[in-house]
Amino acid sequence: MSRRKKKKERRAPMPSASAGLLRFFEEETEGVKVRPELLIVFAVGLIIISIIAYTFF
Repeated sequence: MSRRKKKKERRAPMPSASAGLLRFFEEETEGVKVRPELLIVFAVGLIIISIIAYTFF
């Protein structure tokens, strides 16, 4: 019982949300982590390559 109480004390209180939808970010997921900047650069590069390929081929 005291362990549960200590866990609750370490966490900051979260704002109330319907069905706890605001608390999803507390869980850490496994997998590849990509910075958002890199993803945007990759997407813009893919768009440019697609435009060039459409224009010349």
